[in-house]
Amino acid sequence: MPIYEYSRFDGTQPFSPQSADRLFDELADYMLDYGQHVLKNLEDWQDEHPDIVEMLIKRGYVEKDAEGRFVVTPRGIRRVENKALEALFQITRKDKLGRHETDYRGAGETLHEESKPYEYGDPVSNLNLHETLKNALYRQGGGTPVEIEEDDFVVHDTEYQTSCATVVLLDMSGSMSRYGKYGSAKKIALALQALVRGRYQGDFLQVVGFYTYASPLSERELLYSAPKPVSIYDPRVRLRINLDAPPRFVPEHFTNIHAGLQFARRILKRHPAQNKQIITITDGEPTAHIEGRDVVLAYPPSQQTARITLAEAKRCADEGLSLSSFALVEDYFYLGLVNFVEQMAQVTGGVAAYANAEDLGGLIVDSFIGGRRKRRTL
Repeated sequence: MPIYEYSRFDGTQPFSPQSADRLFDELADYMLDYGQHVLKNLEDWQDEHPDIVEMLIKRGYVEKDAEGRFVVTPRGIRRVENKALEALFQITRKDKLGRHETDYRGAGETLHEESKPYEYGDPVSNLNLHETLKNALYRQGGGTPVEIEEDDFVVHDTEYQTSCATVVLLDMSGSMSRYGKYGSAKKIALALQALVRGRYQGDFLQVVGFYTYASPLSERELLYSAPKPVSIYDPRVRLRINLDAPPRFVPEHFTNIHAGLQFARRILKRHPAQNKQIITITDGEPTAHIEGRDVVLAYPPSQQTARITLAEAKRCADEGLSLSSFALVEDYFYLGLVNFVEQMAQVTGGVAAYANAEDLGGLIVDSFIGGRRKRRTL
C-alpha cells in the first residue's frame, strides 16, 4: 500500500498539469487519510493555478457551495467509491464478484442452467419452452399438432436473493490515524457503498463512525471524515460527561464501541430486511461507554467498559443481528484488542478476525456477502 505524506502546497514544489481524472484521483487518495482538510488546498490552487481547478470543476468533480467553499460533487463521490471497489477486487477475490445466492428457491433471478416442473404460483415468464415442448412430444410419441398438457410444463428454476440491512461501525478514535489504518478502513466502507449501489440495490447500508460518541456518516461525510485528534495525554483518564449538558471541551478520540453498537441496533430495529448485520472495524479496546445520560471515558481500558460493551453486543445478537468484528493489528501492543474481539464473537456467536490494514478488505467483503446468505424465518 502506498504511503502518502501530506502538507499544504506552498508554491515551491514542481507542479505539472495532468488530466482532471488523474488529478482528482490523487486528491481523493489524500482525502482517504486526511479528510476534508485537503480541499482547502484548492483555494490556494485557484490563485496559483486557476486552470487546474477549472479542470476539476468542468469535469464535475468539485464545486463551490453557498458559502464559497469547495466541496466534492455527487459525481466525484461516486468516482471515489467505484475506484475503491475496483481496487479492492483487483487485490482480493476478483473472480468471486457478483450476485450471491442462498439455498432457498423462490421469486428472484432466473437460472437458465436449471429447470423444474411447473408448480402453481410459478411465474409464467420463467417458462422453459424448449423443455416443455420436448416433454409434450415425448408423451404423445411425436407428430403434429403438439398438444401440451399441464404435466408437460417446465419452468426455469430461480434463486431467492435475500435483502440485507448492514451497519458498518467505523472506528474514528485517535489511534486510527497511525499506519494508514483509517484510510484503508474508509476505503473499504466506500467500496461497500459502491457494491450495494451497483449490485445489491435492494440492500440497506449505513456507515456509523464511533469515537467518544457515535454518529451516522452520509457518503460525503464519510469521504470528508478523519480520525479524531488526540487532545489529552494523561496516562490515566476517568471522566464522566453528561450528554445533555456537556462541558465546552470534550476529548473525542476515545473508542466507544458501546455507543456504536447501540446506534446500529436502533437503526436495524426499524428496518424490515430479512437479514441484518453489524460489521465493526476497530484498532483498540473500548475506552468509553454510555451509562444513562452520561458517557464515561476510561483509559487504560477498564473491565467495566468491556463488560458493558459485551452486554450490548449480546443484546444485538439476541435481537437477531449478525455481528462481525475486525481488529486492525499492526504491532505487539494489540493483544488486548484481539482478546476483546474474540470475546465479542463468543458472546454473540459471530465472527472475529484480525488483520493489518492491507489484508482487511477481503475479510470484510467476505463477511458482508456471507451475512447476506442466510434467509431468516421469524
